[in-house]
Amino acid sequence: MHSTWIIENGTLLDPATGEHAAGDLFITDGRIVDAPPDDARTFDASGLTIMPGLIDVHVHFREPGNEQAETIESGSRAAARGGFTSVVTMPNTQPSVDTSEQVAYALQQGAATDKVNILPSACITTERRGGSLADLQALAAAGAVAFTDDGSTVSDDALMRSAMERAATLGIPVMDHALDPAIAGNGVLHDGDAARRLNLPGIPSEAEDTIVARDIELAAATGCAMHIQHVTSGPAARMIAEAAARGLPVTGEATPHHLALSDADILSDDGNFKMNPPLRSPADREALIEEVLTGGLAVLATDHAPHLASLKARGIRKAPFGVVGLETALGITYRLLVIERGLSPVEWLRRWTQAPAALLGRPCPSLAPGAPADIVLADLASEWTVDPSTFLSQSRNTPFAGHHCQGQAMLTLKAGRITWSDVDTAT
Repeated sequence: MHSTWIIENGTLLDPATGEHAAGDLFITDGRIVDAPPDDARTFDASGLTIMPGLIDVHVHFREPGNEQAETIESGSRAAARGGFTSVVTMPNTQPSVDTSEQVAYALQQGAATDKVNILPSACITTERRGGSLADLQALAAAGAVAFTDDGSTVSDDALMRSAMERAATLGIPVMDHALDPAIAGNGVLHDGDAARRLNLPGIPSEAEDTIVARDIELAAATGCAMHIQHVTSGPAARMIAEAAARGLPVTGEATPHHLALSDADILSDDGNFKMNPPLRSPADREALIEEVLTGGLAVLATDHAPHLASLKARGIRKAPFGVVGLETALGITYRLLVIERGLSPVEWLRRWTQAPAALLGRPCPSLAPGAPADIVLADLASEWTVDPSTFLSQSRNTPFAGHHCQGQAMLTLKAGRITWSDVDTAT
């Protein structure tokens, strides 16, 4: 497939340099070059923004074990459509990714699909049960880029400290689903107005705040990079920002759904609004937005979590936790953060590229000569409405049906090869 291009008349948006200006991009054999190549395909990018592909550090592709909801192939197609070129897959599959063989399987399936760079995370504990540590050294050697028991919290403080000490020696970050199960109990929504209105058990914010405070202490004690997944609580967001400002190796991520929605948006018993951690109060939502705008929460991530429609139709009490997000993330966050809240386009892009790459110990994605041509061309002026029936993901469980967005990927390239196109590239 063609991987040599002249992309002309676009607007270059480079998170590495801050450049935001009209320009052309040249690609030869899958890498960006500084001069127009011979025998290249020419593409007129008028009206489009050329930028490094987005990185999502938090996706669930369900393979192996639940391929009806999502496979590595279908999830990769959804990611490419969303403008992503690299994704970190979570280990809560069946079986869990707690052996080097399971890491190898994810890498092999990703290479076979070849739509995005699949970067597998691996379990902190065996089978994510929180009882004993997985072989972190073997998992790292097999290619795991992070350790997490996502979907579960390692409640044992001593065990978590041991994991972080080992991860620190390996130079691998630990990502934590920070929610104390003893406090969360059997809650299904935020312990707030919507839970009371619908007569459903709530999850107090303290369940998150308690674990975040512990994780920050452990990061200080061990020197291990600690990343808090899907932050929802205002106090937790502020703790993370303060820890980062003190120079501790602590980061946090905000998801599009926790930024754009709150429990005030839950108007009925709709399982598509059930996620873990839950949508918090409008005040929590505002606190999250503020920390994203100021850089206290430096990472954006989708927590793309596919589920069958039949399971989500059971209502909030019985439905599984989770929503999909890869195909809506760009449009939701660009409209909210840039158009409505005034974040600069380059800072918005850095939260999807530079900060995730830094978390993984990788160079900042760039449009500079020599960089891999993992590129997205986006129409950032395009306004559109979410229609789940058009998703490439095998699942449709989104709270954003009918939501108005701005910005969408028109052409995504991985190593200069087309992985998603909504434009004519025949020239």
